[in-house]
Amino acid sequence: MRRLNIIAATLLILIASAGTSLSQIAKRPEQLKFPELSFTVPDAGSMRFELANGIPVYAKADTQLPLVTVTVLFRGGAYMEPAGKEGLASIAGEVWRSGGAGDRTAQQLDEDLDYLAADLSTSIGDVSGQVRLNVLSKDLDTAMPILMDVLTAPRFQADRFAKAKDDLIQEMKKRNDDSANIERREWDRLIYGDGYWINHLPTKTSVDAITDADCKSFVTSLVKAGNVVVAVAGNFEEPALKNLLDRTLGALPKETAQVPPVPQPDHVQEPGVYLIDKPDVNQGRVSVGQLGFRLGTPDEASLRVMNDILGGGGFTSRITKSVRSDKGLAYSAGSYMTFPVTYPGFFRALFQSKSRTCAGALGITMRLIRGMGEQKVSASELETAKSSFLLTFPRRFESAERTATLFAGDELLGRPHSYWTSYRQRIAAVTADDVLRVAKDDLHPDRMVILVVGNSEEILKGYPDFPDKLGDFGPIHKVPLRDPLTLAPLTEEGK
Repeated sequence: MRRLNIIAATLLILIASAGTSLSQIAKRPEQLKFPELSFTVPDAGSMRFELANGIPVYAKADTQLPLVTVTVLFRGGAYMEPAGKEGLASIAGEVWRSGGAGDRTAQQLDEDLDYLAADLSTSIGDVSGQVRLNVLSKDLDTAMPILMDVLTAPRFQADRFAKAKDDLIQEMKKRNDDSANIERREWDRLIYGDGYWINHLPTKTSVDAITDADCKSFVTSLVKAGNVVVAVAGNFEEPALKNLLDRTLGALPKETAQVPPVPQPDHVQEPGVYLIDKPDVNQGRVSVGQLGFRLGTPDEASLRVMNDILGGGGFTSRITKSVRSDKGLAYSAGSYMTFPVTYPGFFRALFQSKSRTCAGALGITMRLIRGMGEQKVSASELETAKSSFLLTFPRRFESAERTATLFAGDELLGRPHSYWTSYRQRIAAVTADDVLRVAKDDLHPDRMVILVVGNSEEILKGYPDFPDKLGDFGPIHKVPLRDPLTLAPLTEEGK
């Protein structure tokens, strides 16, 4: 009986407390109250130290899991590929890991890493790359010599090397299968010009010309003290970590020779409509835009907020609401602005619509772009966009690995750490006047290029519900598809 009385009393207390809690629940979403977000950017300086050979290291401890991640970041990438060896960075980046290292064949390297339950990856991108090791903390001392062999003595084993080349050629054969791939390739040509390094794409001839010696030489030119920055995150003791890194990465020879700087584009885009015929699809892909800016440009914050309101903010943005939600002309529609550190990015509005409604959706998009420079945005639009940037900002530092790698990337590419400490203040300071000003000064609708990929016969017909025709937006330049293996323009007979 006494036990039943205790249970009954407990239930009464729980019911009473539940009633109190329920009475405190807001009746409408706008009545919900949240504590003010408080986040402080981590101190990059407290994480940084240098090895004996001057290599900078950013290390952040995280004891939640018994793991350590060591990431070696380096400058250099595809922009350094010699003429006639396009594709070198991609192949070298893959076989660097898969092709064995030091005394280990490719199979032995796989087995040794599997035995340690370690993940080791290599990649070479456009302007930088990395070698990343993730391993149990207790096995870090064993895994670091393997990492050093990969960094300094890659084998590029013949069978793995041949397979990587063949895989790349097989992928190249699919270049014209997906209209998104065609759009992406030709967009870069319109923005940066055929002669810019971004558009020096691999062909079968260039891939065939690449040798394992080319890969070894390329990797050697990247991995040297003075050209790398290291990020470490995980469960480690700092004194032991420093000692281990000094004995391994700290032994890389010092070299004064620097990788060449990233070339800057000098292409002047020619406005107009560039139409690529792909008759086997029932939707057209449309991109419109212009060359943009590097990260750190004085108006970057205003440009980011402006683009978020125009098309970068998802369902709250003007392009998405008008083209997708209101008119139902596209499943995906929006815009974005890129801000690379080492060369200019671009502004690009884009959507995919049924062939007959492409011109109508383009008309709406162009009017929205012009409208950004004609009238101030509303207070609610401004607040929504700024809040999006401010509230999502802490995600950049959501893990020890992301934080250490971010700061290491800053030093590698020349982005000051103060960029992050002042980021929210710069966003918060953006006004409606700022958005109007940058839209007027930096968006040039009359000088933008428009790329359309799809069934040109259907696209050119337009749609009765919309007065816009493709020719209304500038002279139409018909651009041929390119041969997937040579990238030479295809004739009508060659399609």
